[in-house]
Amino acid sequence: MQLQSQTERLRYFIDIAYDGGPYHGWQRQPQSITVQEVLEGALSTLLRKELSLVGAGRTDAGVHAAQLYAHFDYEAAWTPEEMKHLQFRLNRFLPEAIAVNSILRVGDEAHARFDATRRSYVYKVHTFKNPFMVNQSYFFEKELDLNKMNEAAHFLLGKQDFKCFSRSNTDVKTYLCEILEAQWIKQENSLLFKISADRFLRNMVRAVVGTLLEVGLGKLNPQDLKTIIASRTRSEAGASAPAHGLYLTEVRYPEEIFLPYGK
Repeated sequence: MQLQSQTERLRYFIDIAYDGGPYHGWQRQPQSITVQEVLEGALSTLLRKELSLVGAGRTDAGVHAAQLYAHFDYEAAWTPEEMKHLQFRLNRFLPEAIAVNSILRVGDEAHARFDATRRSYVYKVHTFKNPFMVNQSYFFEKELDLNKMNEAAHFLLGKQDFKCFSRSNTDVKTYLCEILEAQWIKQENSLLFKISADRFLRNMVRAVVGTLLEVGLGKLNPQDLKTIIASRTRSEAGASAPAHGLYLTEVRYPEEIFLPYGK
């Protein structure tokens, strides 16, 4: 790959997808294989320079991603063709469980985590035994009341303190999140839970799903969601749903951080 400039460090976003099954989440761990470690290793090998990535957020072990952005800096102003070529080389080099969707030039101050304005997840539940959905969706045979689950999900909307759905001992400064969408959708032999927010706490979506499943089973009433949220206590909410049903599906940014070629 021809380098056009060696005079400054330029910033790039890399958009990736992965099957979380083989990995212990996105973020590097001391003694566990992670997506970040594998991707940093591939980039560093192909570009012959030690590189580090900053992701839009962390996903837990077993959680999947259809889209996750990370940024890195490199001393080269690549053309669109060169970025496509690097994408091709990375996809040939990476294991099957990780794919690079695109590489994009961004402003030098753009930040994959702090500049994200919206993140969206989907949680998949299948209600009939299906060998092709193993580790891709949560098999849940018991009958669920979808109307009550959606009634409860309505109480999630807006800007609120969601400490009740957060993993304990996290280092966050605030538990405030603004949930923009929370909805269950029925498909043939399956259910999808779609949720979008400006930010999420660790383990939050899985805790929300587990709690809404208890509403669907009749163990909780929809109105109980208001009491659980007000409690700010994790033990008041339901158990976390399994990781393998969860997918990070979209991360949004302001359009102006993406630069056209030549800037």
